[in-house]
Amino acid sequence: MCAISYYLEREGIMTTGISLVRENALSLSPPRSLWVPFPLGRPLGAANNPDFQHRVIAAGLDLLNRSNGPVLEDFPEEAPDQDHATAMACPVSFIRPTSESTSWSDRLSHELSSLKPWYDLGKRRRNGRTLAGVSNTSIEEIIRRLAEHLDTATLPTDDLVWFKHASEDAKTYYLEAMTAQPGEQNPANLHKLLWTQTVLADGLALLAERLGQAPDLEQFVRILVPRSAVELRAETEMDA
Repeated sequence: MCAISYYLEREGIMTTGISLVRENALSLSPPRSLWVPFPLGRPLGAANNPDFQHRVIAAGLDLLNRSNGPVLEDFPEEAPDQDHATAMACPVSFIRPTSESTSWSDRLSHELSSLKPWYDLGKRRRNGRTLAGVSNTSIEEIIRRLAEHLDTATLPTDDLVWFKHASEDAKTYYLEAMTAQPGEQNPANLHKLLWTQTVLADGLALLAERLGQAPDLEQFVRILVPRSAVELRAETEMDA
């Protein structure tokens, strides 16, 4: 999108955009960008709240009044709390293996096995639709390759593009399994559950830590594990 915005600006067409990852906007420096403190996948903050969504859109469009860039503004509001009194509980119970010596392969495979029936149920409820699949790789292969890197202490630097897509597919798979039951789900609770209670999150966080020690990969690390997830995991460790 940044490349497109620069092209359009050269043609005299002013552009603006919304960024969910502030570090990306800082690195790529698009002509105009509004950073919003919302979970990934919710650029307008809250579902079924048109007044709040209009304020976000208006703030983004207001940047068109700024002729000199790059411009990066922070949206000043948090997403409003939503009423989830009728929300269904997550159908999956993430129970960690009792043995600390269990391999990543065993732990991730066990977790995937517990999720698969719920993912299949959710997919049937959505008439076969899923948002996973951008990596063109099965979830079993994604988990196998992720576990291999973790068990052998290697990094996926030979194919970072695939790894980014694969990690997004894995997170999407988990979230679709976790929301298999009908009813309104609390995005903040799901985000916290994913990043603080799953083996997948532990694995991604460990790989992100290792990748962060490699040169020029800081922005990739922020895509792999967003800042909000890092903060949640730190809070959970402090409370433990």
